[in-house]
Amino acid sequence: MNQHLQKIVDYIAQSDKFTEEEKTALTKAAKAADKALTISEFKLERTEKVKRTTAILLEETIEELELKRKSIEEANEALSRSLEELKTTQAQLIQSEKMASLGELTAGIAHEIQNPLNFVNNFSEVSKELLDEMKEELENGNLEDVNEIANDVIANLEKINHHGKRADGIVKGMLQHSRSSSGKKEPTDINILVDEYLRLAYHGLRAKDKSFNATLETNYGDNIGEIEIIPQDIGRVILNLITNAFYAVNERIKTETSNYKPTVWATTSKEGNRILILVRDNGKGMPESLKEKIFQPFFTTKPTGEGTGLGLSLSYDIVKAHGGELQVSTKENKGTEFIISIPITNP
Repeated sequence: MNQHLQKIVDYIAQSDKFTEEEKTALTKAAKAADKALTISEFKLERTEKVKRTTAILLEETIEELELKRKSIEEANEALSRSLEELKTTQAQLIQSEKMASLGELTAGIAHEIQNPLNFVNNFSEVSKELLDEMKEELENGNLEDVNEIANDVIANLEKINHHGKRADGIVKGMLQHSRSSSGKKEPTDINILVDEYLRLAYHGLRAKDKSFNATLETNYGDNIGEIEIIPQDIGRVILNLITNAFYAVNERIKTETSNYKPTVWATTSKEGNRILILVRDNGKGMPESLKEKIFQPFFTTKPTGEGTGLGLSLSYDIVKAHGGELQVSTKENKGTEFIISIPITNP
């Protein structure tokens, strides 16, 4: 019993001021108070233990949370580094795809630029001969002949200027294709864009494989006019589709009889407020199971080393960025058709 309560109980027992009944009642009350006090002390002690345990657990939890916070920070830093590395890799892969498509163009550009250069060289030589002849006629005083020769020289210079501009246009197109996209939309004649990339891709393949030959069928809509696009980006899409079409017919040539006539079609048209560009071939086509995968990054049906697997994926993203759609339909051993649909008024 609590020592203070014990003194009270002893005092009550020894005192002659209380009756036996009162002593019994007071002693009973003192013992009840002692019991209640004992219980309170027990509860207090247990509460203290709980507090100490809680404090220890809280401290451990804080330490654990701090460790987790540091771990999360480290994970975030690692993710940030990974993101930057992925962005760098993506940029490198896109550049790789651009350079791969530029490689496809190189031979075609060489072929295309040689024609105007030949004209420039030929007309320059002829003009030099005419000027030598003009000097002789001037010395002889034949002014009428001099005037005729001068007119011929002027005509030749106009032709030189025309073909020089043609060569300049080809070089600018090549530079536009190879440089990074400015992201700026420009009024562009789709028919000219498609036709130029069709010819460059064809001559490029012919330069690499002299035995390759295919029929080119074109049908350009005459009511299209110019539309606002990023020309170097849409040019890459067209080049990729046409190059793939030539690859498909060339692969079929290897397995077909002499009756097979490899053909690639390029068509443009206007439907409502959209411009459609169709690139179709009668090549090998592909099974339906592959059709669902062709726009996935790194997926390719070409042998290792002949394709990056990014061409169609990037083409799809470029068309989407113009608010358009890129669709495909294909049948095995029948051919493939890609349809680019671009709104005339871009979002």
